[in-house]
Amino acid sequence: MSNNKKRKIFSKIYDKYVERIYRFVFLKVSSREVAEDLTAETFLKAWEVYRKPQFSNPASQIENPQAFLYKIAKNLIIDHYRQKSRFKIISTEHAEFIPASENLEQKMDLDLNMLRVRTALSQLKDDYQEVVIWHYLNELSISEIAKILEKSENAVRVTLSRALEKLRGELERLED
Repeated sequence: MSNNKKRKIFSKIYDKYVERIYRFVFLKVSSREVAEDLTAETFLKAWEVYRKPQFSNPASQIENPQAFLYKIAKNLIIDHYRQKSRFKIISTEHAEFIPASENLEQKMDLDLNMLRVRTALSQLKDDYQEVVIWHYLNELSISEIAKILEKSENAVRVTLSRALEKLRGELERLED
């Protein structure tokens, strides 16, 4: 397969998943600049695999591009925190999923609620954060998450249920 054809295939994958990967990374690192860098690095590493000569048909070699990209991103986030040796604090600054609102009071309420949710989410262990982000923010199905985590769908359901229970507990704690 020619490099031109590989580029076209990879371009479609990039277009389809770049926003999801960026949102996932941003919620884990809380910095626009770092999220942009790690997202770019995720796709660069994926491209390095796709362009290898032994892949005559890259689409058939990587069965689930989405899972492949999330695994790369997850590993880069881990490497980022290892290198920086710092704690994760999820900030509400530049939140990508807060819709614009003309009503200032409504926007302030929404911002306050988002701050509470993000603060509570930051208190969860990484596995719980990831399944909540993937399922509720990136709208991935249970089966898609199971492929990413290489777990059964039942195990993902249990993890998601436990994550939501912990998240509720954290939200209640923040209300006190």
